Amino acid sequence: MSASSTSGRAASGRHVLRSRRLHSLWPGPGPAALLALSIVATTALPLAAPQLTRRFVDDAAAGAGIDRLTLIALGYLGLAVAGQAARTLTAWLAGRLAWAGTDRLRERLAAHALGLDMAFHGRHTPGEMIERVDGDVAAVAGFVVAFLLDVVAGVLLLCGVIAVVAVTVDPGVGAVLLAYCALIGLGMVRAQRLAVPSAARARAAGAALSGYLEERLAGAEDLRANGAGEHAVRRFHQVSAALWRADRRGDAVGSSVLAGTGVAFAAGTALMLALSGTLSAGTAVLLLQYTLMVRTPFERLIDQLRQYQTALAGLGRIGELLAVRSTLPAPPSPARRLPPAGPLSLELDAVDFAYDDEPVLSGITLRLAPGETLGLVGRTGSGKTTIARLIARLYDPTAGAVRVGGLDLREADPASVRGRVGVVTQDVQVFSATVRDNLTLFRAHPGDDRLREALAEVGLGDWDLDAPLGAVSAGQAQLLALARAFLADPGLVVLDEASSRLDPATERRVDRGVTRLLSGRTGVLIAHRLASLSRADRIAVVADGKIVEYGGRRDLLADPTGRFARMLEEARR
Repeated sequence: MSASSTSGRAASGRHVLRSRRLHSLWPGPGPAALLALSIVATTALPLAAPQLTRRFVDDAAAGAGIDRLTLIALGYLGLAVAGQAARTLTAWLAGRLAWAGTDRLRERLAAHALGLDMAFHGRHTPGEMIERVDGDVAAVAGFVVAFLLDVVAGVLLLCGVIAVVAVTVDPGVGAVLLAYCALIGLGMVRAQRLAVPSAARARAAGAALSGYLEERLAGAEDLRANGAGEHAVRRFHQVSAALWRADRRGDAVGSSVLAGTGVAFAAGTALMLALSGTLSAGTAVLLLQYTLMVRTPFERLIDQLRQYQTALAGLGRIGELLAVRSTLPAPPSPARRLPPAGPLSLELDAVDFAYDDEPVLSGITLRLAPGETLGLVGRTGSGKTTIARLIARLYDPTAGAVRVGGLDLREADPASVRGRVGVVTQDVQVFSATVRDNLTLFRAHPGDDRLREALAEVGLGDWDLDAPLGAVSAGQAQLLALARAFLADPGLVVLDEASSRLDPATERRVDRGVTRLLSGRTGVLIAHRLASLSRADRIAVVADGKIVEYGGRRDLLADPTGRFARMLEEARR
């Protein structure tokens, strides 16, 4: 494959990503046309005002009457008020459309990030992802407003000033003004190329600081209890110092650009005044006003330069995130769906798996008939959780196949997998919302009666669906997770049992809920307490990423020399 073809595809990919981002910001033809008219009015009205100033000065010098001068002054006042009104309307429209567009971009970015696989999220902290999904987009929103007001309107104003000066004053003066603006614009473009990388580094350092704070605050209790607070604070100083250094470099660049632009505008004003020496007094005033108009857009661009830098850096980081692709390939079209009802069979056929080229599972072969329950046992780190994640298609095997309902999960519709394969973990997420929203996870549901049935199945029938769900015990959270699984009605359930951390009474409630959930469904039970495997039909003992013992529970118990029988005997001591 040639380097030119590879670079061509890369450029095409970047073009597609830019198009996707810009498409999210596009407000539609109607709002865009209204905004364009408003920007044109914001530009045209100020251009007309200096013409009245020139007429006023020249007529006054020629001895015109007070009535005529008053009429010209009132016209100037009307244009000034209309220009400010047009700019206010433009600012309102730009803000409204920009935030609507960036909200669409935020939704697209959040959906993309949530669709990435577990390997990606394992490398990025929640704090960093919040900053990338929300912080970068918020910076873009401010950039869009400033861009429309200061860049688009400013460029139109510059073009209008140059054209009016060339037509109504002198073509030579217009040419000089054009060259002056071109030099200023070229200088700003070069300055921006120097400034954007420093802003990108500052935003990356800010995201790293957010991620560090989120992790350390979440683990504050463990850090304090184990005396690691001093190290955490020292590391915080290091991460903060990196952000400070990045910000300082960015500020230095911005200050240098601002100082250079001030000198350039002072020289330009002096030049325009020199050129007006042979013109009438009114024309000199007009030329001075137009020169100040030229200066105003550039000054606004300089004032907003840091925001532009931040936004461009944010757009780059948004593009980088959108360019990340899940390691789970999409199924071939049309994707096949799992059987819509009833318990599902499960088969792991010679499955291998590795995390970043580090082998974790090797030659895993398991088979479950519909309605059977498998107990997975083994020491911590043996590979049990990885098997569960493969069954839920959070990962794909590096070799072999995982089949549910006779269908390879790599060929199955992802929505069908999520609907027919349920997962109940130890880490149950409870949100600051009503019981209803916590049960449905904010999705559409089949009705409150069905929700109450799901709660009743796990012994939470007395919960009010409209009540806010505050702090709950570990047992209540586990029962809520079981209720979510009942509501989804999957054909295959993967349970990471958490009853070992509960008090006996709550443990019995959770066990009853698990028993009801497994009834009529295929189940995979990761066991931490071997006594809870009485409901399992088959047992798989996992060690070092391999199945070292597999068979019916009763058959394994009948062999006192087997691994499972010995593990159970040790647990009873």
